[in-house]
Amino acid sequence: MFSGAFTALITPLKNDAVDALSLEKQIHAQAKAGITGIVPVGTTGESPTLSHSEHRRVIELAVGIAREGGLKVIAGTGSNSTAEAIELTEHARVSGADAALMVNPYYNKPTQEGLFRHFSVVAHRVNIPIVLYNIPGRTGVTMSVPTMVRLTKACKNIVAVKDAAGNLDLTSEAVGAGVCVLSGDDSLTLPMMAVGAQGVVSVASNIVPELVVALVKHAAAGDFSAARAIHHKLFALSRALFLETNPIPIKAAMKMLGLDSGELRLPLCELSEPFLPVLRAALVAAGLTVR
Repeated sequence: MFSGAFTALITPLKNDAVDALSLEKQIHAQAKAGITGIVPVGTTGESPTLSHSEHRRVIELAVGIAREGGLKVIAGTGSNSTAEAIELTEHARVSGADAALMVNPYYNKPTQEGLFRHFSVVAHRVNIPIVLYNIPGRTGVTMSVPTMVRLTKACKNIVAVKDAAGNLDLTSEAVGAGVCVLSGDDSLTLPMMAVGAQGVVSVASNIVPELVVALVKHAAAGDFSAARAIHHKLFALSRALFLETNPIPIKAAMKMLGLDSGELRLPLCELSEPFLPVLRAALVAAGLTVR
């Protein structure tokens, strides 16, 4: 189940409210492109600024729409409060999500023992597959491979790790220890799959889903020549989508392509003016038509 190309969905906004119609269009486009599944209300979905009611609504909408297109749903349910993480994860389960994506608790910077206890409690309280999310640049803490292994052995429903640590040594160590890894960085998907990762949770696939799907399929089949050609075609775009804090650049790109309003919620704001031509050039280089 936890292999392939998953899209870290943006949360489309209109007049500072969730735009359900745009969300539906975007999910249908993902299904048409052959994406394995979607990941609503993660980092790219601006989860830190969604209210609890908006968070729940986006998951419910995403699950309902995804079912029509045969997409899997890994719902973002992480929190730096264990009690809140349990509540959000239980809601995802009841809503019909296939799995929950749970980020390392941020700001309070737990120890490895604290990480183990946090995820263990949620996993034992909520019967849903859980994908751990290791992203130290956002959380200030890195989950070690021994902690990942300990969790997967102690909790049968902890099934994979989204690895956005940007450290290929850590990826290699995790795969070698038997952990199912999904890339959390578009620019590293190919090298991570070369050492055994099973796919990607992609930002770029919001706008180039067919290319991300093709890259993952070629890499999974061992056709690294074909995968490498796509990697190089997407590399400048993958980097440009992180010119500033995600999801600022992807929303700017989707606005340039006529796919989204580009609206963000404070404290995030629009892409800085000097970066606009860089992003536009990367879109064109990837074969996209900018309005």
